[in-house]
Amino acid sequence: MCNDLIRWGLNQLQKLDIQSIDHIVMQAVDVPETIKFYTEILGMTHSEFQPPTGGPVRQSLHFGAQKINLHDARSPFRPHAKNPAAGSVDLCFITQQPLGDWQQHFSNFGIVIEDGPVLKTGANGPLLSIYIRDPDGNLIEISNYI
Repeated sequence: MCNDLIRWGLNQLQKLDIQSIDHIVMQAVDVPETIKFYTEILGMTHSEFQPPTGGPVRQSLHFGAQKINLHDARSPFRPHAKNPAAGSVDLCFITQQPLGDWQQHFSNFGIVIEDGPVLKTGANGPLLSIYIRDPDGNLIEISNYI
């Protein structure tokens, strides 16, 4: 206990710094359907990878310098969130394409826009956003900085 307190005190003297999010993990009821949505509708790329610790091949989605790892909601990889559940994520994706282009794109695929365009606040300033749902019901925000 004493060593933990000393370590805690020393850590308080150092400025800790989180730089970015490397990846998130998302549960999916139907992993192939989720991959299809994010690649065909949102333009992400799909890849498979073998975890360095072994086990089954994993699925991931990539966009920019970001990654979403997919877990089958019926058997999530360990470790995982305390209560992993499909459809429990709200994500905001930034795009440079006008939202009108996205609205037309979604309409072409029969995807309902749940809300927007609406003004929101992003990590780096004001946003103009539209909202849709992915196959699991996750809320997907597509945004332009304004």
